Amino acid sequence: MSRFELNGLPTAIGSVPHIDPGEACSLVAKYLPEIPAWPQLPKRSFRENMYVQFSEGFPGVVIEDERIYVDRSQDLDEPLERLYASYLENNIDKFAIGYDYASGFHAFLDTPMSPFAVKGQVTGPISWGLTVTDQERRSVLYDDTLADATAKHLRCKAAWEEAKLKAICPDTIIFVDEPYMASFGSAFVSISKEQVIVLLEEVLSGISGLKGIHCCGNTDWSVILATSLDILSFDAYDYGHTVALYPDDVKAFLKRGGILAWGIVPNEERDLPGETAKSLVDRLDEQIGALDRQGVSYRLQTERCLVTPACSLASLSVEGTAFALELLVDVSRELRKRYVKDA
Repeated sequence: MSRFELNGLPTAIGSVPHIDPGEACSLVAKYLPEIPAWPQLPKRSFRENMYVQFSEGFPGVVIEDERIYVDRSQDLDEPLERLYASYLENNIDKFAIGYDYASGFHAFLDTPMSPFAVKGQVTGPISWGLTVTDQERRSVLYDDTLADATAKHLRCKAAWEEAKLKAICPDTIIFVDEPYMASFGSAFVSISKEQVIVLLEEVLSGISGLKGIHCCGNTDWSVILATSLDILSFDAYDYGHTVALYPDDVKAFLKRGGILAWGIVPNEERDLPGETAKSLVDRLDEQIGALDRQGVSYRLQTERCLVTPACSLASLSVEGTAFALELLVDVSRELRKRYVKDA
């Protein structure tokens, strides 16, 4: 799949507020026929929470009373050995995601579609490792063995997911979702840049198609751009200006063929009524211009882009989600009319 052919097309981050997986998939197919993203349904079940969703089969994991943790009082040697054996043998079927954990994914596989590409997502190792704790509420990321196991586990989950998506379309996009990267460098997260990159690269290396990283807050973008990602996905509605603080990194990323996924459509109910496709494309144009003034080619930015919601739509109403997706489609159309040749 040519990176250039993605220019200005819309896709989604993942989560929606729906309970019924068939209804969610119909919505995605209606508004995002070119690059549909399988819907995560966190309101349907705690197991479909983005941190629980990819936990199935992790050594010592316990899910109870809407809490997830790793019970280190168990002997984890044998389950860790099984994880590493499956990883080394590339036995990704051992990392399958069950229907109870991702009903939207399984319904998506059965939804009639003829897409240009399909998008999936997996929770990233930093966010998963900080959120999931042991029984003493210590994040597993701070245990070197469990942190490494987390990255390998998520790598194989992503690979299994991607293999299933290829049955719909050979061209795939998988985002590694890292909301906790917004806390990187703060007093609350004690992890080095080198460790972040190693863990992210482990997961990215399991993805054969286009691979992206999504962060919905402000972060040190140079860290994420130092990985082998193909797509940088960010909340451009509230934090787009922060990317302009890293012009050299963005320029190098685009020159090697990178794509910017601008999360320009707000995902807050209060913000949606005041926006139109024109107002959002104007807002996007200001951000593109800010990078252009620092030497990041306007042409490259507009040739190599996707548009998305700022982040998950799960906090919206069902009606608000449909409105946001309709607005996203209109933004894509307006953007492509302004900047993309032959759109």
